[in-house]
Amino acid sequence: MVRRTIEASDVESPEQLAELLDERSYLADKGLATAAFLALRMGRPLLLEGEAGVGKTELARTLAALLGAPLIRLQCYEGLDASQALYDWDFARQLLHLKAAEAGGIADAARLEGEVYDRRFLIARPLLKAIETQPSVLLIDEVDRADVEFEAILLEVLSDFAISIPEIGTVRAARPPVVVLTSNRTREVHDALKRRCLYHWLEHPSFEREVAILRRRLPDCSAILAEQVAHATGRLRAADLIKPPGIAETLDWTEALLALGSRELDPDVAAATLGALLKHREDHETVLGNGFLGAARR
Repeated sequence: MVRRTIEASDVESPEQLAELLDERSYLADKGLATAAFLALRMGRPLLLEGEAGVGKTELARTLAALLGAPLIRLQCYEGLDASQALYDWDFARQLLHLKAAEAGGIADAARLEGEVYDRRFLIARPLLKAIETQPSVLLIDEVDRADVEFEAILLEVLSDFAISIPEIGTVRAARPPVVVLTSNRTREVHDALKRRCLYHWLEHPSFEREVAILRRRLPDCSAILAEQVAHATGRLRAADLIKPPGIAETLDWTEALLALGSRELDPDVAAATLGALLKHREDHETVLGNGFLGAARR
């Protein structure tokens, strides 16, 4: 099947966007489809919060595929600074240029300074790259992991879709990128940043939606296996685990079960493949010690 790509302005309603996302195997509920539609229609960044693995990053990937635009990703982490997010100068190439000029007998300091701070020596990091690329989808992933001070860097970009470069001037987006920010809420994102965004909280999917996602993303998964896996993961999310499984882990677990030829959820096979679902030793002990997997088959 040939999958169509569209312009953001062509999406006429949340329902249409949900259908277009569905074509690419991303099943968005009404609330998420509405938030994403408004972000496209209003040209506003969309801040998605929720537990890890509920589909925040995947929405940005799917939107990029739907719009036929490159996905430009800024992975946030503690210590992230402007030179890693905005731009940096290619000092090695600048030095080589100065040495070549010196060898050629060029001694005009003003001319040399203008040449070394030319655009060709500028390395575009994700934020500048997104502003210069039309169209594009900018994913600012796990913004809550960056330092609070880093959020100030984002304010100019998300307010004006512009970046000030002292040596060159201000670079503005001719066509603002679609921006998706994600947060696992390890800390609160500052209100000044939130004000520039539309906001949506992603819940874990309902039982019916999780079954539908498993059947859509893993066509070899039988209906009974999908239902049993969704039932099991639903029970685990209600348990006292360090890291409850998200839909990403559910897909990994189901894929592991399928790789072992499972058509139904056998407790022994489920226990042997638990590492695809849970990533903390204490969670394994909780699940195995309390018989969660034995009760998974209804």
